Amino acid sequence: MTTRCAWCGTDPLYVGYHDLEWGVPLHDDRGLFELLTLEGAQAGLSWITVLRKRARYRQVFAGFEAAKIARFRPAKIEKLLLDPGIIRNRAKVEGTVSGARTYLEIVKEFGSFDRYLWQFTGGRTIQNQWRSLKEIPPETAESRAMSKALKERGFKFVGPTICYAFMQAAGMVNDHTLDCFRYSEVSHLAMI
Repeated sequence: MTTRCAWCGTDPLYVGYHDLEWGVPLHDDRGLFELLTLEGAQAGLSWITVLRKRARYRQVFAGFEAAKIARFRPAKIEKLLLDPGIIRNRAKVEGTVSGARTYLEIVKEFGSFDRYLWQFTGGRTIQNQWRSLKEIPPETAESRAMSKALKERGFKFVGPTICYAFMQAAGMVNDHTLDCFRYSEVSHLAMI
């Protein structure tokens, strides 16, 4: 029997996400923007709720191409708020549009969103060694620094807990528990 992190349960969508995506170092600008946006959409909800809506998010938010999202106008936002395939929260939808504009500014300034975000972990994956979920903190000094910097630039729904969840998902930290079969695989991927 394969041992996984306890949080993923048995839902096939969640198991697939855990086994193939969560914790894998992500360096693609568009992918990082998508993940940060979806982590923000999760605020107050469970990740499985967002994961079930991810395909629709990709459709209605132009494949998370920030240049296209940055041009969304109020009429487009109103239309999105009627779509049951996404989380219909005005602040979150408007935050995605303003976040796309901020993302473009960051890319222009730093050359890539990847370079900007990974600076908070020194450009490498932090290899934690948790034995159980109870040991994993909800936030860290790195996630607090990321949160502060993103908020100062205008991002919404980027508190320290959301930033830490983002860092876990994007492989900036390896928070697979030691007994999880993905721990060593993700550790190896971080060294490539």
